[in-house]
Parts: sequence; structure tokens; C-alpha cells
Amino acid sequence: MLQWLAELHWKSGAAAQMEGVYSPVAAAPGAGVGRGQGAMLGTPEVYFAKHIDNSRVVKASDPVRSREMRHFVLAVGFLFLLGFTYAFQHFRSIEYGYKIEAQKKQREELIEANRAFRLEEASLRDPERIDVLARRMGLASPRVGQVQLLETAGDVSAPVMARMTGVAVVVSQ
Repeated sequence: MLQWLAELHWKSGAAAQMEGVYSPVAAAPGAGVGRGQGAMLGTPEVYFAKHIDNSRVVKASDPVRSREMRHFVLAVGFLFLLGFTYAFQHFRSIEYGYKIEAQKKQREELIEANRAFRLEEASLRDPERIDVLARRMGLASPRVGQVQLLETAGDVSAPVMARMTGVAVVVSQ
């Protein structure tokens, strides 16, 4: 430590004669050492190195301070928990918003596909188209007596008992 102090302070006139004494105060102009005038301005400061042993020092516990620290930690933890809960709910609501928008888009696409399928079904059920395809395959219109209608009671949704009748074979010409 003395070496460090020696680097910070310089020895002045009269203090240079005493060992271990350093003064931060400069000598007055014209009162240099070379002229024989060793007068100094101010009081010289003396520094002694003192080694302190803190190995036997024990920190006394302060119950009031420890209780204050526990309350502070609990309060900060509670505030952190509230902030984290708010952030979690906020980000979840944003995520749900994106999911809702994606499902709305998917619903619109499905509605459009349903419209397209219904239009295609209507075009495929067209009797004129079916008749043209049947004639290309060599089929003819049924003759009288070849068509048998099912006997249904007034309620169409009621079950009907199946029965076996004679089968007529039609030979195409």
C-alpha cells in the first residue's frame, strides 16, 4: 500500500528527509530543494499500513431486517406471478384469436366446397345426361310391365317388408 501511495504522492523538500512521510502538497514556487530552502506548504501527512483481521467478526442476525426481506421477497414474487399470469393470458388470447380466424377461413372454404359439390351433384343427376349415357351403353327405355312400383303406405319413413316376386329378364336388341 505504501508503494501505491508513493506513486500517487511525491516527496517534497523537508518531507523528503523523513522516511515514510509523503505530502500531496507541492512546495511553493521558488522554494525548490536545489536552492537549500526545504519549506513546505501545508501539513505533511503520514500514512501507516495497518492490517485488519476480520476472521473473528460474526454478523449479528437482525430479525426485523430478515422479516422485512421475507415480506419484500413475497411481495415481489406475488407481483411477478401476477405479471406472468397476465402475460400468459394475453398470449393465449392472441393464440386463440389466430385459431378462430384460421377456423373461420376453413369454414368458408368448406362452405364453398359444399356449394361446388352440390352443383356437381345436380349436374350428375340431370335426367337428360343419364339418358344420353344409358343410350351410349346400349340401354333402352323400359317397356310396359317392366317397372314395378313399391307399395308404400302413407308414411315413407316406415320400414317396408321385402317380398320375392318373379323376375323378368330383358334382352337388349
